[in-house]
Amino acid sequence: MTGLIVICGATATGKSSLGILLAQRLKTAILSADSRQIYQEFDIGTAKPTLAEQTLVPHYLIDICEPTQTLTLADYQEQAQGLIGNLLATGTAPVLLVGGTGLYIKSIVQGMKIPRVAPQSELRSQFQVLGQVYCYQLLQQIDPQAATKIHPHDEARTRRALEVFYVTGRPISAQQGEAPPNYLILQIGLALEPARLAQRIQARTEAMVNSGFVQEVATLRQKYGPDLPLLKTLGYGEMQHYLAGEIDLKTAIDLTVLHTCQFAKRQRTWFRADPTIHWLDADSPTLLDQAWEHIQNAGF
Repeated sequence: MTGLIVICGATATGKSSLGILLAQRLKTAILSADSRQIYQEFDIGTAKPTLAEQTLVPHYLIDICEPTQTLTLADYQEQAQGLIGNLLATGTAPVLLVGGTGLYIKSIVQGMKIPRVAPQSELRSQFQVLGQVYCYQLLQQIDPQAATKIHPHDEARTRRALEVFYVTGRPISAQQGEAPPNYLILQIGLALEPARLAQRIQARTEAMVNSGFVQEVATLRQKYGPDLPLLKTLGYGEMQHYLAGEIDLKTAIDLTVLHTCQFAKRQRTWFRADPTIHWLDADSPTLLDQAWEHIQNAGF
């Protein structure tokens, strides 16, 4: 049966490895659901599948953007939906969607309706000058429905809602909704106890550094400058502080591990809110067999 299998969960739970094993068994393709793996040149620090891994099964939605470009959620959704439709139409079934960016996955699984409004730098600058308190009060006036779903301190979502209103003339709440796809969907989540996950994150971070992560950051820093937004994201920001001489390498690694664990906690909270996800122990020696059983039971 045609459809979509999602492999999700927190960072460092082994989603990519399981995805490749399942894709080989199913003779199918993998679509990445990772908001940083879409960018070219950001490889080691994003735990991007290696070229060798990418040759094992077809991978999509990796390296589709230059680091200076912006790919919106609507852009990602459009590309992913198009690829899924094409793959299913050609008999590639089921397709695998693998990653930890919850909003990417939600946009596909639930068919979120997303206003196609590109980021407006001039508007955002004006909102920043006005301040969050005033902007939120403004949002309450023009779109009270959206305001009830946005925390008063959430600057990013407040500004986005205002941005959509001023560009389209319509409240963002009137443009949102869901149109779930009509194909079968199975979601499998990988989970680990926090202490065990912290061990994995520590080991992976050290492996990244041993694989040349610091040099990757130095090269990107030299090419694009230290103010590139992507160079301020998880791992890259900490290594930038090291390269700037502000902290030593051990501290940079320790901070990366700490911040990654905090990020993983937020990911767990996000995914646990979805009751349709079937959770598996990522450390189980029979993980592949358990995932395969879920796939068969789902009717694929």
